[in-house]
Amino acid sequence: MHKDFTLIPDDQPGVLARLGEAAGRAGINIEGISAFTGEGKGIVHLLVRDPEDAQRALAEAGFDVRAARDVLVVDIEDRPGAMGEVCRRLAAHDVNIQQAYIAGGGSGGGYRLVLAVDDIERGRALV
Repeated sequence: MHKDFTLIPDDQPGVLARLGEAAGRAGINIEGISAFTGEGKGIVHLLVRDPEDAQRALAEAGFDVRAARDVLVVDIEDRPGAMGEVCRRLAAHDVNIQQAYIAGGGSGGGYRLVLAVDDIERGRALV
């Protein structure tokens, strides 16, 4: 089971370096990341498999995990339309996608699509 962590650190040089180093020291693999900044803050989403260990390591490094949620992680092919097919399947069954990003490490040279949805169990059954 994967978790997506949301962190909102100050927007300053070295934040992602500290985050990656803290995870590395604890043996936590960051399987996906999305990060951007605005108005002096960053918004970082991390994909991890070991949420308790990751949260502890991040807290020890001074990071506050603001939210943690289960997410769908779907292997998709590296071809035009692959993401649309997965998202259409969810939409056709009224599962709302609230967040999405791409992570590496998919099977067969593809990618992994990370999706936070409003109904995780239904979403899991559909993908």
